[in-house]
Amino acid sequence: MNDYSFIANAHPAFIESMYQLYRTTPEAVESSWRSFFQGFDFGGSLNGTSAAHGDATAFNPKEFAVRAIIYGFRMRGHLLSTTNPIRPRRDRMPRLDLADYKLDESDRQQIFQAGTEVGLQNATLQQILNHLQKIYCGDLGFEFCHIENREKRHWLRHKIESRNLAQYDFSTDKKRRILEKLNGAVGFENFLHTKFVGQKRFSLEGGETTIPAMDAIINAGADSGVEEVIIGMAHRGRLNVLANLMGKTYEQIFTEFQGTAQPDLSFGDGDVKYHLGYSSQVITPSGKNVHLKLAPNPSHLEAVNPVVEGFARAKADILYNSDFKRILPILIHGDAAVAGQGVVYECVQMSQLKGYYTGGTVHFIINNQIGFTTDFDDARSSTYCSAAASLVQAPVFHVNGDDPEAVVFAVELATEYRQKFGTDVFIDMVCYRKHGHNEADDPEFTQPEMYNFIKNHLNPRELYSKMLIERGDLDKALAEKMETEFWANLQARLDSLKEKSLPYKYQEPEMAWRKLDKKASCDVEQFKNSPPTGIDRILIEKIAQHLLTTPSDFTPLAKINRLFKGKKELLDRNKIDWAMGELLAYGSILTEGKDVRMSGQDVKRGTFSHRHAVLNDAATYKEYNRINTIQEKQGIYRIYNSLLSEFAVLGFEYGYSQASPDNLVIWEAQFGDFNNGAQTMIDQFIVAGESKWQRQSGIVMLLPHGYEGQGPEHSSARLERFLQLCGDLNLTVANVTTPANFFHLIRRQLARPFRKPLIVMSPKSLLRHPQCISDLSELETGTKFLEVIDDAAAAADKVKKIVLCSGKVYYDLIKYQSENALSDTAVIRIEQLYPLATEQVEAIFKKYKKATVRRWVQEEPANMGAWQHLHTFHGNLGLVLVSRYNNDPKASPAIGYSKYHDQQQALLVANAFA
Repeated sequence: MNDYSFIANAHPAFIESMYQLYRTTPEAVESSWRSFFQGFDFGGSLNGTSAAHGDATAFNPKEFAVRAIIYGFRMRGHLLSTTNPIRPRRDRMPRLDLADYKLDESDRQQIFQAGTEVGLQNATLQQILNHLQKIYCGDLGFEFCHIENREKRHWLRHKIESRNLAQYDFSTDKKRRILEKLNGAVGFENFLHTKFVGQKRFSLEGGETTIPAMDAIINAGADSGVEEVIIGMAHRGRLNVLANLMGKTYEQIFTEFQGTAQPDLSFGDGDVKYHLGYSSQVITPSGKNVHLKLAPNPSHLEAVNPVVEGFARAKADILYNSDFKRILPILIHGDAAVAGQGVVYECVQMSQLKGYYTGGTVHFIINNQIGFTTDFDDARSSTYCSAAASLVQAPVFHVNGDDPEAVVFAVELATEYRQKFGTDVFIDMVCYRKHGHNEADDPEFTQPEMYNFIKNHLNPRELYSKMLIERGDLDKALAEKMETEFWANLQARLDSLKEKSLPYKYQEPEMAWRKLDKKASCDVEQFKNSPPTGIDRILIEKIAQHLLTTPSDFTPLAKINRLFKGKKELLDRNKIDWAMGELLAYGSILTEGKDVRMSGQDVKRGTFSHRHAVLNDAATYKEYNRINTIQEKQGIYRIYNSLLSEFAVLGFEYGYSQASPDNLVIWEAQFGDFNNGAQTMIDQFIVAGESKWQRQSGIVMLLPHGYEGQGPEHSSARLERFLQLCGDLNLTVANVTTPANFFHLIRRQLARPFRKPLIVMSPKSLLRHPQCISDLSELETGTKFLEVIDDAAAAADKVKKIVLCSGKVYYDLIKYQSENALSDTAVIRIEQLYPLATEQVEAIFKKYKKATVRRWVQEEPANMGAWQHLHTFHGNLGLVLVSRYNNDPKASPAIGYSKYHDQQQALLVANAFA
């Protein structure tokens, strides 16, 4: 029978009139109704009735009412499901009463053929309703009728309605494993609560069924081809996951609690125990070996989500030949966070996009029905916390956390769905939080009623053990023995603190990280000079010529032809502009067999129409990636226009960069100002990840920056913020002025024996500035990135003033210098602001020993830009500030009127030479 859910909303009288019209004039009835009536007649004939061929009085219009209530249960039965373990559910008005369908009590014992829709032959209405209640209104509620894809919807319906409604057909071994996992989860929390009183651990108590659920996802995934699982979660329950799922030893956890652990702080400051990540390998009951990874995460709830997705995508690309069924991302959410944090929406929205697809994510919500002290009434407007699922029509399985078998069935169904259809799926496990936000917090201040319910409520292990005993599935003595043995084992491990971690075999990308020089990453000597990054002239010309040649069957736009003509004219003079320098850098990396991934808003063309990495055929409109076919054996250039997101996209690229040190990963903001939409990712991961978690990243952030009269949201990439975040050699912050130097800066990312995030204040107007060009010789073998660029035209014995600057303002300065024939001033460019090459700067000062004035010139106001950083940490350079607004601090980074901007700029440049 087809899924005609529209029947559920039709009045029985209307259905009857449509049916009578169908019998007399079928062609007058709309096709979907016609198909429905044909199916109804066919079903009736199979059961010995003759509604379609007999007397018209044989037709019972209430058949359609019963069919409508069946669809009603499929669509809204979850609103009646018994998913709340501690208190009655709120009435969500599911409209599933008999009166809603023009049925009454007298119909309950009537036989309806509509029962065949749910597999019941000659069933009374009461039998049909009882059956529907068991399927859709028990401890499992299903949201799936919103899915437009018929195959997905019917597949789910079959799985849901054909399951064993009594005990899910679980074997004795499986039930025992569920109980063992609950023993571990409950026992671990009880033990910590007893032995480490008052210490924060953000316990899983009340939601312990998470552990058998996660175990079931891993096992089911492994049986369907998953070889690696990447998990992201916040702090609640994290220690339990580490111990009982990831196999982190109790020795490690207990010493962290006792404060006796002595971490190596040579390479950073570390983090609290419930933020740390972990990697391990487990053997599933069916003998499959699965790699497990739990990503480190700050207290910014849900911030880890895009990092996990990016990491999973990178692993799929690098290790699994983009076979996403072999790697599974799992995100464990809290109910308040999954409903309230916008990054969840961003991640779900990106989940089906080509550049960010990971084969679907299993979202597991530990629904404590509270956020810190906030009830769900104040935490969301949606009926469920899982509302984000509707973005991609992901099914949602609502399940009672006190029913472990229902939970395991739900997660196994979710995993099977993900593996089959490659899309997201949500499990909303409704449970509770036994303690306050942390173990020292008293929840009764704000939720006295809820905690009155919780106070005497049995934990999931006790409830499941009791159920198994009552069903005869488990002997009571064995259940008690299992609990006693686990507790004794915990005590023994605490006493001895000697146990071995699970064996772990490093994957190839992980070995690449281990080959890097960890000590070099914090050695200041490594940052004084850059390694050689130039390439052979023949290779330069080969890549350049390829970039300016299109396939014979490709029809370029006329504008592209004009663009290429200009590039060729430059090349004929052995010159390149910014775009060519950038693409030469990527192309040269690819010829070395390394991959490049780039994403951001409009990056294929480039916001300022300079890059044109991907061309569009004027005749067929097909795309041509002109960097991916330089030579037969080369790396892959993956470039994707992103969705209009900064937070999730930057997090995704950061996660991607974590998978391997041998790939170049770049995120470009449409305007550098927009990086503030990703500030959480910058602060918590990119800046501090190495110090907190010893996780290096070579991610590149290209942030268009420069004052050109475009207003306060299109001028400043907030250079000052990045410089304020610099410390412990954690970043490279650059504001380069030539295509050649940008070429070397990009290549240096993979040339160093370590990885650091690179923040580039990239240009806008310089992309087409006639003086912003480089000679090909500046890219050749033996050349390298220049941290500081001297004034080549200045005569040392004539220079009385030194002007230091960075970025685009340099070209304004030298124009003024040239127009006014100012030979007494040397204009020096600081291309890398952090780490600052102070020895190189001092060498230049020494060269111009007659200079008595040293100025730092910046386009930004005094409280922005690089000045505060230079003044605070490099005050010994003796620099005097020249900035916009005559050195006054400002609230807004730039003026919104181009006329006044021009006046300001002219004054700024004049003051630099005054």
